[in-house]
Amino acid sequence: MKTKVAMLYGPHDLRVEERELPPLRDDQVLIKMKACGICGSDVECFEGKSAEGRYDIAPYAPGHEWAGQVAEVGRSVLGIKVGDKVTGDCVLPCGECLNCKNGLMPSACLNMREVGFRPDSPGGMADYIILEGRYVHPFPSSWSFDEGAWIENFSVAYFGIWGNGGYVDARDKVIITGGGPIGLSALAVAKASQAYTIVIEPLPMRQKLAKQYGADAVINPNDADFLDQVMKLTDGGANLVVEASGNDRAIASTFDVSGHSARIRLIGHSIGRKVPVEIGKTIWKTLNITGAGGTKTFIPRSIAFMDRIRETHNFSSLITHKYKFSQIHEAFDKACSDKANAIKVMLYMD
Repeated sequence: MKTKVAMLYGPHDLRVEERELPPLRDDQVLIKMKACGICGSDVECFEGKSAEGRYDIAPYAPGHEWAGQVAEVGRSVLGIKVGDKVTGDCVLPCGECLNCKNGLMPSACLNMREVGFRPDSPGGMADYIILEGRYVHPFPSSWSFDEGAWIENFSVAYFGIWGNGGYVDARDKVIITGGGPIGLSALAVAKASQAYTIVIEPLPMRQKLAKQYGADAVINPNDADFLDQVMKLTDGGANLVVEASGNDRAIASTFDVSGHSARIRLIGHSIGRKVPVEIGKTIWKTLNITGAGGTKTFIPRSIAFMDRIRETHNFSSLITHKYKFSQIHEAFDKACSDKANAIKVMLYMD
């Protein structure tokens, strides 16, 4: 069986090709792609600014924010049937190596694969993909494929706050740096706990969306009195800071805007470059800093969470630009050239 698939060969070198799919194994699922978002990390790989995408090994198919419909199921796969609407994990642990058996994060797997970033992992920018059933997750049939394509994105923010011993509750004063898709998802998580939440974002379009989606305050980091505003609103600094932008300046600012004994949760990607920070503040503020590379067993939880809030949080409305798969080059051009307004660019395979 053949499929059309986008292959990234290097910076600005994205080619749509026709490739033969391998035979379906007993533990795998054949999925007809329906929608796939272009993530900020896809953009940075396309632009050659991130080391996450491994086209240095070989060309690979991008796309980790996808939703599709099951076309065929391997004989040993349980809990998934033909016709199910599904999405999948991004970071794929083998479950067999020493690190996996010790219960470490999927990113610690000695045989780790990463959907949409490596030649050994199928990206969602294709007509069809094949993926092991253990990494595939059905979502409610009442959902649109748009919503399904948001699940992986939302799970990053949800796990970023709640995973690895994290939490948020109504007494917290939360700062989220970055009002993009991950930051807005983190905002939804924090507001579900009724925490007082501030979004730090310089772009007017994203400031507007942060207010629309429930931020108690939005601050422009370019304001001369930026830090004074933060200190006034948080009574001396936030006790939970979620860095969701991957921006160097925003990463450095987490040490400034946090209060004493704050939890800092780093989920914005900056792999491949070094960021100057005032690390000494971790000592004098007794900061607790946690990263989250991928999520661990959180996709089903994320689906359940989103299902409870989807009446008040219209994730599909955050899709600012829609393109057919055949228009993928136009879609990437928009995502790269109009970052101020392209909150989420979505590809559709039908």
